[in-house]
Amino acid sequence: MSRLLVFQHVAAEPLGTLDPLIRRRGHRIRFKNFERHPDAQLNVDRYRGLVVLGGPMNVQDHPQRPHLANEMRAIEKMLEQGKPVLGICLGAQLLAHVLGAPVQRNETPEIGWYPLRKTAEGMTDPVLAPLQAETPVFQWHGCRFDIPKDAVHLAQSPHCAQQAFRHGDNAYGFQFHLEMDERLVERWLANPAYREELAASGLPHDADAIRAQTRQHIAAMQEQADAVFNNFLDLVGRPQRRHTLPSREWV
Repeated sequence: MSRLLVFQHVAAEPLGTLDPLIRRRGHRIRFKNFERHPDAQLNVDRYRGLVVLGGPMNVQDHPQRPHLANEMRAIEKMLEQGKPVLGICLGAQLLAHVLGAPVQRNETPEIGWYPLRKTAEGMTDPVLAPLQAETPVFQWHGCRFDIPKDAVHLAQSPHCAQQAFRHGDNAYGFQFHLEMDERLVERWLANPAYREELAASGLPHDADAIRAQTRQHIAAMQEQADAVFNNFLDLVGRPQRRHTLPSREWV
């Protein structure tokens, strides 16, 4: 039974629908919860893959949150060992930063449902193949990544052109949240810190509008998300191709 390592930053942002998929595939999950254990030691050698989840902090916070620098070193190690990596939201930004791409504030925050459009490369990508050419997905972010050098740009939205990328054949960064279900969306909308962020965003829609759109779109997104995540999990069992990355120090 292979083991997957999961970096979780806050209790409010779990694996969501990805959790039962991983378990049904027969993988064991090892969580590193940095909200509870910010000084957790990270040894990736025993794991076949890594999932890095979202969180309210930013890549630039690593001087105040040393675990972010530790995470980036662990991501770099996984890439060097040729193991599959999936970064979601903050996780994608950390992955992009490890690969040398800047992470910065997006001109307009995206909170709620937005149309995602695949690029030409995204249309033929083996992991993103189940996503429709254009489909609504759930978003909650104020920062964005640039597409790393030598990575493949896979998807975009009207307000954020850099929504997904692939590096090599098994490292993926998704700015959007395919792991959501209706209960998790409601959990975020009920969270005081998340409610405050939505209220301060200046966006024209409120929590009730997001709830209505969730009822409209969540089933279709979940069906596509399950297929996308299963395609990523297929990579966990493949032979590993090692990569040599430029030496960096995350300080």
